[in-house]
Amino acid sequence: MANLLEQLKQFSIVVADTGDFESIKRYTPRDATTNPSLIAKAATMPEYQDLVAKTLADVKQECSSSSEQLSVAIDKLFVAFGGEILKIVPNRVSTEVDARLSFDVVGSVAKAKSLIGRYEKMGIPKERILIKLASTWEGIEAAKQLKNDGIHCNLTLLFSFAQAVACADAGVQLISPFVGRIFDWYKKSTGKESYASHEDPGVLSVTRIYNYYKKYGYKTEVMGASFRNLGEITELAGCDLLTISPQLLEELMTAQGTLPLKLDASKAEANCTEPKIPIDEKSFRWMLNEDQMATEKLSDGIRAFTADLLKLEKFIASKL
Repeated sequence: MANLLEQLKQFSIVVADTGDFESIKRYTPRDATTNPSLIAKAATMPEYQDLVAKTLADVKQECSSSSEQLSVAIDKLFVAFGGEILKIVPNRVSTEVDARLSFDVVGSVAKAKSLIGRYEKMGIPKERILIKLASTWEGIEAAKQLKNDGIHCNLTLLFSFAQAVACADAGVQLISPFVGRIFDWYKKSTGKESYASHEDPGVLSVTRIYNYYKKYGYKTEVMGASFRNLGEITELAGCDLLTISPQLLEELMTAQGTLPLKLDASKAEANCTEPKIPIDEKSFRWMLNEDQMATEKLSDGIRAFTADLLKLEKFIASKL
């Protein structure tokens, strides 16, 4: 009998949530996702110091001004890791825009185009890149504009139905609802230590979004993310994509048993009873504000990604 990872690949596209090349090679995912936390971790690992050194040498060739070097170095490092990952995965890599631009439409669009330009200089077409943006109203608006230029986006830090509906209406390529972080919030706020997998708040959130998208014919892909345990993953078998950490990929690879299909587009009509929801900026902000969990976790997530980016900048600055 095939292990759970191989069975999962029959239902969902498996994505590696890591910047570590060896892990990606081991689990043969179709795509990979990165973020400031993952790149910061990978950049300090001994096996990637040659890549870091080469990137920084290129930075010094590209710009002589020390004030520009740090910003350019971070972008080039993200793209360097993305380029190496694309030598391993057959499809796409997600590269994240600076979290400090989460409320800046113009800045996010400019940064995204800059990153895509760097990939294209390496001979990598934009079709293989997903630009990651926070699921703020501004991030969604930036993704909408970038779509007009043929740049596809992955809307991350997504915790609420309002965010999911706004992303679908904007026609973004892909969303990443954070299953585990939703679970974390409910665990802390309720004092409940565990949930049955089919009652996990993060699982329920993704299931609701998936069925809503399929019922109303939205093309936006749903990629469950930020998992805490195998039950959250197996309960979402059938979701368009699932991005999974190396630790949980290893657990799936060594686990045996039969994995049933849980999310099925053909059953979405019966499983979704809610009407289609119109959404604009005012209703988006109100719905998000009314969701305490999503409001807190979105804010926390932006701060956490920014903190990891600052750590990476400090590390890179010490080498420039």
